[in-house]
Amino acid sequence: MSTQHGRRRAQIAFSNSAAKQLDAITNEPEIHALDRALVVISVDPEIGEPIPGDTSGPQLRQYTDDVERVRLLYWVTALRTVVVVAYIEV
Repeated sequence: MSTQHGRRRAQIAFSNSAAKQLDAITNEPEIHALDRALVVISVDPEIGEPIPGDTSGPQLRQYTDDVERVRLLYWVTALRTVVVVAYIEV
């Protein structure tokens, strides 16, 4: 019997400024909403919209969940295994 495994989730890392924003979130519903958004981008890092800009560095992307009212700015590493969150808005 063969077992099928889904794609491996991307790991999430935070920039210093995003980590400070994360520390400031104390409201339980906001933490839950942020968790859901982080799971979404870890499962599919390409889900966010590319933000136009300089192409010499990593492509900055924006993921917005209008239902949970969460916005994340992030980029995906070259190996597509780590999503680095640069900005959090809940």
